[in-house]
Amino acid sequence: MTKVAIVVTENREEGVLKAIELLDINPVKGKDVIFKPNFNTADPPPASTDLGALKVFLKKLQEMGAKSITVAERSGPVDTNEAFIKRVQPIAEELGVKLVNLAEVPIEEYVHVTPKDSHWKNGFLFSKLYYEAECIVEFGCIKTHQYGGHFTLSLKLATGLVPRRNLDGNSYMRELHSSPHQRKLIAEINTQFSPDLIVMDGVDIFVDGGPDKGTVKHAKVVIAGTDRIAIDAVGVAILRIQGTTPEVSQGRIFEQEQIKRAVELNLGINDPSEIDFLTDSQEADELSTRILNELLT
Repeated sequence: MTKVAIVVTENREEGVLKAIELLDINPVKGKDVIFKPNFNTADPPPASTDLGALKVFLKKLQEMGAKSITVAERSGPVDTNEAFIKRVQPIAEELGVKLVNLAEVPIEEYVHVTPKDSHWKNGFLFSKLYYEAECIVEFGCIKTHQYGGHFTLSLKLATGLVPRRNLDGNSYMRELHSSPHQRKLIAEINTQFSPDLIVMDGVDIFVDGGPDKGTVKHAKVVIAGTDRIAIDAVGVAILRIQGTTPEVSQGRIFEQEQIKRAVELNLGINDPSEIDFLTDSQEADELSTRILNELLT
């Protein structure tokens, strides 16, 4: 079983804190934490991580006893300095948090990996910072992805840990987005690390378009857990409840290609019956029941 916290709220900051409280775990105490946000672009939530909620989340990790925190990200297609570094710098300076632009680190700071039975042509480079991390925390958004990924949740966050180009100068992102196996490739990046805490902001979500622009629905939810498959399955259920694209709506949730491949790779649970929902209100209880119904349909 894996636990997933469901918090119904209009307030992202309160939702993040309550979701972490409901999980009742502390994987960061005494650890050097590497923190993965979602700054694909500089657009407001749900396109990217909310800055106020990010600050509250980082402060909470410090209060939980994190030894250090490094926030590391690669944006794309926009410049990472504009979308991430400059926007987060004031928070980082105030809290004493380190920022790393993964688009500018030398190639020696990546490790070349070739997962068994991978759909990547020649494997891929993966951030050594995350590869060697003692503790990893993710903070993402719930949204659709119009360029073949179908949805951007926890698993899709990992694409920012692969550089845009390989050692020969060819584009990993072109390979990813042109491949008929795109959603499998996304799952396969995740074989190189395992997050210790995942929080997803669903106060506002994209139910179509994405990752930078789309139709916004006010879903009023924050979810948290430790299992990427469970988090993504719950996120897809939330998208379906709000009314989303045909690609995200069709079939059983665990047959969605990102999730199905992640199950094959043993990245987490393999059945919705293994999810234990944690709630703190009648609204959250009702939502978790609707989510479970979506998962079992």
